[in-house]
Amino acid sequence: MAVGKNKRLSKGKKGTKKKVIEPLSRKDWYSLKAPAIFKENLIGKTIVNRTQGNRLASDGLKGRVVSACVADLQKNESQAHQWLRFRVEDVQGTDCLTNFWGMRFTTDKLKSLVRKWQSLIEAFVEVKTTDGFNLRVFIIGFTAKQVNARKKTCYGKSSQVKQIRAKMMQLLTREIAAGTMKDLIRKLIANSFGTHIEKVCKRIYPIKDVYIYKVKVLKAPKSDPNRLLELHQIKTVDQEVGEVVERAETEKVKQ
Repeated sequence: MAVGKNKRLSKGKKGTKKKVIEPLSRKDWYSLKAPAIFKENLIGKTIVNRTQGNRLASDGLKGRVVSACVADLQKNESQAHQWLRFRVEDVQGTDCLTNFWGMRFTTDKLKSLVRKWQSLIEAFVEVKTTDGFNLRVFIIGFTAKQVNARKKTCYGKSSQVKQIRAKMMQLLTREIAAGTMKDLIRKLIANSFGTHIEKVCKRIYPIKDVYIYKVKVLKAPKSDPNRLLELHQIKTVDQEVGEVVERAETEKVKQ
């Protein structure tokens, strides 16, 4: 028989098959927990390889970034256009404790704001919170018609747009730099920045639909376990205090 003609010489025994292992049998499910600021803390579930030897499951989970809709976290459908990003900082049992890692508006919401016959005003600032987060914050706004205006358009002058943009940057820098990341999240959800800027800039030119539509975390501080547990309202060992127990009445000493 010619060399190379028998195709089964290089193969193993006929009928032997490699044992197939189900990939999910080596994995575990973990719950993703948002900070306790929100009404609903459970973001969802994530999967990771089970701990084997020196490879820890927690190492594969730390640093993961997930997105969640504010409508699900706050149980309010009117905030479906706002999405928050969270990063896993620590693992407690089967719970992944996350911290804020950014925010954005959906594309359809931003496109619905842009209309004809008005001026668009955008600005961004780089600011640092009191707890050490370096952020880049983007804000958007539009000029509005004045009271009893007959004009179809409501374009602002270039000088007025510059003044409004400068005022936006000044107010954002002052408000964010004076608070923590926790304060910022609360204000983003309530859009308190937008309402405040509308009132202040009304003297220059009426504006409307002022929103912070994107927040980027440029640099985060070193992870602090105690601060993270406080953010999730989990008591640490130092904070645990025993219950007050009333002392039993002492027996009267016989005279």
